[in-house]
Amino acid sequence: MAVNVTDVVVRDAAGAERRLGDWAGHVLLIVNVASRCGFTRQYAGLQTLQDTYGSRGFTVLGFPCNDFGGQEPGSLAEIQQFCSTTYGAAFPLFDKVHATGAKTEPYSTLTQAEPAGDVAWNFEKFLIGRDGTVLGRWKSAVEPDSAELTAAIEAALAA
Repeated sequence: MAVNVTDVVVRDAAGAERRLGDWAGHVLLIVNVASRCGFTRQYAGLQTLQDTYGSRGFTVLGFPCNDFGGQEPGSLAEIQQFCSTTYGAAFPLFDKVHATGAKTEPYSTLTQAEPAGDVAWNFEKFLIGRDGTVLGRWKSAVEPDSAELTAAIEAALAA
């Protein structure tokens, strides 16, 4: 069964509730991010994806998460400052979430998509089609510029 995130409600950086359906018609890459992780450098690659595909209806959505090794301890303001200053990341960042254990949205819905199961670490990526359906899931070690991820993004944009 396809998992759809259109009705999932999350909190944006200002604390306001937003439906992921607000991005209907866009291809989304949802990523749980952390500022003190070995994969933190992926912020640069995520911003490159945003820059490359944004004009075609693609958006990276970052969800700071402190569930893995306490690698995102800062406040949202500190996280935003770090990402912007260190990596030039300008894609939307949301309120902190839990991606494992007592999960919060969007992860309580995303982790039902095949292959179902908890997020394993920071920078796990979920690709969402224009209709809100989860199209794919990539583990942390898959770089934003990897051939498999960029091919999936391009296919989703062409659909």
